[in-house]
Amino acid sequence: MAKRLMIEGRVQGVGYRASFADKAVALGLSGWVRNRQDGSVEACVHGEAAAIEAIILWARQGPPAALVRNVTIEDATESAPADGTFKIF
Repeated sequence: MAKRLMIEGRVQGVGYRASFADKAVALGLSGWVRNRQDGSVEACVHGEAAAIEAIILWARQGPPAALVRNVTIEDATESAPADGTFKIF
């Protein structure tokens, strides 16, 4: 299973990407997370459905300094990373 998340709000400059990656790795997910020029954060996660649901729930809250306003979720069409890692861009 694979999902793309767009996270909006105060999510840059608050450790969101690093915290997201830590949580994703802890859940056994692969994929990536990156800042976008519009101030949002984008992520693509691959893994078990339950783990993806868990990261989506976490994404709605984020780390303590974040203020998440909206999370948009859609099916991802890209393949999972061949090496099974999670990257921060």
